[in-house]
Amino acid sequence: MREISDLIIRNGKIIDGSGGPEILSDILIKDGKIEKIGKLNPSIKAKKEIDANGFIVTPGFVDIHTHYDGQATWDNYLSPSSWHGVTTALMGNCGVGFAPVHDHDHDRLISLMEGVEDIPDVVLTEGLKWNWNSFSDYLNILDNKGFDMDIGAQIPHGALRLYVMGQRGADREPATEEDIKKMAELSAEAVESGAIGFTTSRTVFHKTSKGELVPSFDAAGNELIQIAKEIGKTGKGVLQLVSDFLGGYEEFKMLEKMVEASGCPISITLAQTDGTKYDYRDLLGWIEDAASRGLPVRAQACGRPIGLMLGLNLTLNPFSGHPSYTEIADLTLEKRVSIMRNEDFKKKILSEECSSSNGLVKSIIRNIDNIYILDKIPDYEPHKETSLGSKAKKLNRDITDYIYDVLLEDNGNSLLYYPIGNYLDYSLEASLEMISSDHTLLGLGDGGAHCSTICDASFTTHMLTFWGRDRTRGKKLDLPWIIKSYSRDNALAIGLDDRGLIKEGMKADINIIDFDNLTLYSPEIRYDLPAGGKRLVQRVDGYKYTIVSGKVTYKDGVSTGELPGKLIRS
Repeated sequence: MREISDLIIRNGKIIDGSGGPEILSDILIKDGKIEKIGKLNPSIKAKKEIDANGFIVTPGFVDIHTHYDGQATWDNYLSPSSWHGVTTALMGNCGVGFAPVHDHDHDRLISLMEGVEDIPDVVLTEGLKWNWNSFSDYLNILDNKGFDMDIGAQIPHGALRLYVMGQRGADREPATEEDIKKMAELSAEAVESGAIGFTTSRTVFHKTSKGELVPSFDAAGNELIQIAKEIGKTGKGVLQLVSDFLGGYEEFKMLEKMVEASGCPISITLAQTDGTKYDYRDLLGWIEDAASRGLPVRAQACGRPIGLMLGLNLTLNPFSGHPSYTEIADLTLEKRVSIMRNEDFKKKILSEECSSSNGLVKSIIRNIDNIYILDKIPDYEPHKETSLGSKAKKLNRDITDYIYDVLLEDNGNSLLYYPIGNYLDYSLEASLEMISSDHTLLGLGDGGAHCSTICDASFTTHMLTFWGRDRTRGKKLDLPWIIKSYSRDNALAIGLDDRGLIKEGMKADINIIDFDNLTLYSPEIRYDLPAGGKRLVQRVDGYKYTIVSGKVTYKDGVSTGELPGKLIRS
């Protein structure tokens, strides 16, 4: 018997990431790469063997939209994404991150990340060591760590503007020519040192913890175009953006100019919401038209609602904007529940109007009928009849009165689900339309962010279980297409051609999945961030093995302690 490899996977149903049909075969892995695919003689042995009989074998998933910028500095385990088959994650999206930074601006970047991505101040203050200034310094810190997946970083426009312009950048003053030149040079230097790309935000939903619009919100077109142009001179790098497109098609044409000036591909957040001036079909049409003219413009979309989790123990609830609730918001959960159970207090709060300027809170109020309770096994395409609004109507009760009581269940630990995006029509047909476009990438999971509002890092698992197996209200999607979308397509979209495909010579990032029994559970709260900070996570059963660079990182959902993941440099 010959031991010639590090790992052999036998008898697996390989769905290789190319989009083709599954094949029954073995995989031989050596030195972190796939060395051979085919039926292997039983006499060929490895240091470790896995019998994948009855399981599907897929490439590791590539998540192009995460916010692990802080977590990656203090944690080797980038959960919950790593629980859901993700073996490569790209962070630094939406123009927020922690480098470059001057020592006196730490609090500003914390406020920016807390406001935009709902990562608490105390968590970031406790967790971040700030042993970097330049973006290259930041990458070097990450380069000295091992992770349970590979990670890539992007240079964020918000941090860049503060670094170059100081208070003027925070106040969103127009950048001078000298400011723009410096930002462009620093962006190109970041990409040369390893940043995968550059990101920015132009949405009113992104504000600091003090309620101020992000520094990049209304940056002028010449600022963005010059930054992109300078990055383009490096011959590498991608661009990413989220916008409300308040300038309509004229703003989109400005993004086209960024692409034309740089040659860099751009991806743009696409979702169906009632909080933007444009319809998602407009933006999708603009993107498809640009692509038809040869411009590398793609949408980033997702296959389920962008879902806010609401509760008294979370950041938001339907009464967050009511004056009486604001007065007790900082009390312990136990004290708040006790006060809210008082009938006089209840009458008072129900008589009030929401006074919040927070866009998310206002969206909840506008769509208060469209809120749900998730079962242990969540249904992300719930029937309208199961909404709390419909239930209240059947009981002949006022919806706010009914939700008030539901929030107090389980001693105030009740969790509600509000699909803020992609569910205005009470179905996922809009999501299907978006993700089915040839010019759309699967993304927007936001792993590492929205600790107490959103838990969407499980998008990968949901795509497999819902669209590939369980959907009952309409069309399903071919499993090979789903896997290709979340592996090879995403890898190539960010310039990584060594992964996302089970092929000889490729990086051995692999999932072995019990597809028939793959089960996604409802979000739950854990208190495992620095300073005891809380976050929403989502457990899953069915990932038998996750493999990164030929090393088993998870077996049956439990970490093996192996940390082969590294920083990817552009």
